[in-house]
Order: sequence, then C-alpha cells, then structure tokens
Amino acid sequence: MSFIQTARRTAAGLALSAGMLAGLGSAFAADTKPGPDSNKQFFPIASYRVGPYASAGAQIWAAMIDYLRYVNEVEGGINGVKIVWQECETEWTADKGIECYERHKHGLNGAPVAIYLPNGAPAAYALTDRAAQDKIPLITLAYGRTEATDGRVFPYIFPVILTFYSEASALVNYIAEREGGLDKLKGKKIATVYHDSAYGRETLEPLALLAKTYGFENIQIPVADPGNEQSSQWRQVREAKPDWVFLRTWGVSTPVAIKTAARFGFPVDRIIGDVWASSEEDVLPAGDAAKGYLALTPYPAGATFDIHQRLKKAIIDTGKSDLRDVSKFGSVYYNSGLTDALVFVEAVRIAQKKFGNRPVTGEEAQWALEHFKLDDARLKEAGFLGLVQNLELTPADHEGGGAVRVQQWDGKEWKLVSDWVQADRKLLRPLIDAKSAAYAKEKGITPRDLSGQ
Repeated sequence: MSFIQTARRTAAGLALSAGMLAGLGSAFAADTKPGPDSNKQFFPIASYRVGPYASAGAQIWAAMIDYLRYVNEVEGGINGVKIVWQECETEWTADKGIECYERHKHGLNGAPVAIYLPNGAPAAYALTDRAAQDKIPLITLAYGRTEATDGRVFPYIFPVILTFYSEASALVNYIAEREGGLDKLKGKKIATVYHDSAYGRETLEPLALLAKTYGFENIQIPVADPGNEQSSQWRQVREAKPDWVFLRTWGVSTPVAIKTAARFGFPVDRIIGDVWASSEEDVLPAGDAAKGYLALTPYPAGATFDIHQRLKKAIIDTGKSDLRDVSKFGSVYYNSGLTDALVFVEAVRIAQKKFGNRPVTGEEAQWALEHFKLDDARLKEAGFLGLVQNLELTPADHEGGGAVRVQQWDGKEWKLVSDWVQADRKLLRPLIDAKSAAYAKEKGITPRDLSGQ
C-alpha cells in the first residue's frame, strides 16, 4: 500500500519477518484448505514482510487478516460466503509484485479473485495494463495513479478514498480553516518540503493551481533520497519564513526533517505531514522534537472506534490476531489495513446484491466498485464510523472520497484535531482529465463513453 515506511527499522523488520515466514504455512493452513473452494472468495495479500518496509507492513497485513477472520467467524462470511486468503512476498518491488499478481490472478483452489491490492506504488504502476486485460480491479488507496480517478480511461484502477491531488487540496482547506477562511490565504506562504521522486513531485501541479486560485506563495523545496541530511532545505525554510510547511517525505527522511526543523527554530506545530509521513514510525524516532507535529490521514490512529472494540473481543483477546505486537493495535498502519479490508468486503457485498450471494468475479467487482457507496448508516453498522469517510464512486469517478482528518502528536500518541476536511475535487478535476487524456493518447486507448450511465 505505501511508500513509506521506515528504512531505519530494516534490521528489526527483517528479524521479525524471519519468524513470521517460518510459521507462514501453519498460520494460513486453516484458511487455504486444499481442494476446490469454489464457494469461497479469495483475497490475495501482496505483502512485504521482508525488506526495509517490513515493520510497517506487518501491521497492515495483521489488520487485514484480523478483519477477514472477524467477518468469517463473527458475521459468517459475506452473506454466507467465507473468505480465504494467502500471502505472497513482494519485498515492495515491481518485479516480485508482478510475480505475485500472476500467481494469484486465477484464484485459489477454485475461489475466485474479485479485487487485487498491489500494496505498493511500483507494482501498482506495473500492473495497470495487466489488470485491465485480465479484468481484475486494482485498489490503490492513497497512492498510485491520480489520473486513474477517470474511469473512462482506467476502468479497472480505483485510487479510492484519497489521491495526492485531493491531499494537496485538503491541506490548503485545513490551513484556510486555521487562518479564518480561504480569502485569508492571500499573501500567505506555504512551503512544501518534498521527497524528490515521482511520489514527492505528485503535488507540484495541484499546489500550483491552488496557489494561483487563492493567492498564496507556493514554495517548493526538494529533498534527495534518502534524506539523511536536510540542513540546506531547512535553511531555505528559515530564510523564506513560510506560515506553514507541508512535509511530503517518507521513511527516514521524515524524522530527520522534524529534528532538523527544530534545530533551525521552525515551530513543529506549523508543519503538516502528508499521508506517508503520518505514522507512529515517523514521529517516535524524532523524540521530543515531534511533539505538536500535525499530519493528514484518511485512516486516523486510535483503537477507540467501534470496530476495534469488536475486534478486541472476538480476535485480539481470544489470541486469534495476526498482530505480533499488540501495542500496535490501532496504529496508523493497522487502521490503514482495516480500511483496505473494509473496502474489499463492502465491494463484494455490493456485487452480491446484483449478482447473487456467491463468490464474485473481477468483472462483477468492477461493477460494484463503480456503484460503491458507504454512508454514515453503513459505516456505523460495520463499526467504522469516524475511522472511514463517506465514500461514493461512479463509473467516471474512481476516487469517491477526497477527505482527510488531521491528527497531532502529543509526544505519546496521535490525537485528532479536526473532523473530515474535504478537498475541492471539482477544481482539481480538469487537471486529472488532462493527465488521463495524455495517458489514453500515449497508450492508444479510446475512453469509454459514459453518457448513458
């Protein structure tokens, strides 16, 4: 799922992964019985328990598995259809990501694949054409191609809930709230300290548009990978004297940024981290310098949501959790895994309403995702109210959400300091359409005609 994630903890992640991999066969034996499983739904897990991102990935997969197990054991499956799952190690690389996709795209023991989560930008980009050819929808939650929002060109890619363009707009709208209104942005300075990569550069275009629209000064300061030294960048920040800093780093560069900002005297409570700079792993290494740091997230930290109480009773307290470190229950990454799993389960449920209470295919799940809706009533029923935003997708709109919550680090844990902050998606849409049109031209794709839908 993600970019981030803590090269600084590679050694610990590898040690933890070794134990996990050793027990992998027994851990999943009960969930992937040999023989035909044609009356079950297969959920492939493209994991990375090995490599520099393992420490964060372990929380994501644990949450996915905990929720799937809860749906099976407490809810009796999805309308009676049990879920089976199996992991495939990608090491967060494109090559291994493709191998895992090819291994799992035909299902498992007769259980069909409805949806595939690449769980990493390299694989997500590499699988764009394959997914369309195989008619298996890809979900890229808060990462991947922003232009895939346009379902006319990308019928099988779903950057659900949040794209980087929406993140940039939501950031500006939150700052406007703090400043007293959008009209108060005129003359303000917003600096973006960003990872100098495709990921980091993704917000350059929307921020330029937002600056032109609202009249703030848009300062862009790149940080070369891996970002272990940022004195020159924060010296630029000090000289520019911005009102706010948008921090779009990841991995080791995030705590380095926070500590360097403190050294140069920039107030941490005027720094807002992006989605991939919003975890516990980003602030704990920064120590006291991180106290007061703000961050955007579509899946806030905390184990106080109703779904956590249900999981604690049925899965955590009964010793059935895949989470090896229970202190991570309710972490940002654990909650991101819950969100991914919820979208999968709800998409299958929506497909079943049209096609019957049985396992569904990729084409049927694609229809469901283009008619996907999560409102407060359903979120409350599922236990996710407050953790997941309202979501409504259409054939033309594969994002459907575009909101974040803002959380603040108090030195020990994240505290929510905002309700959902919505992006101005209407303002951003022409940029997205231009990107998708360019992709269609490059690939020789004729966009779908959705005029009758």
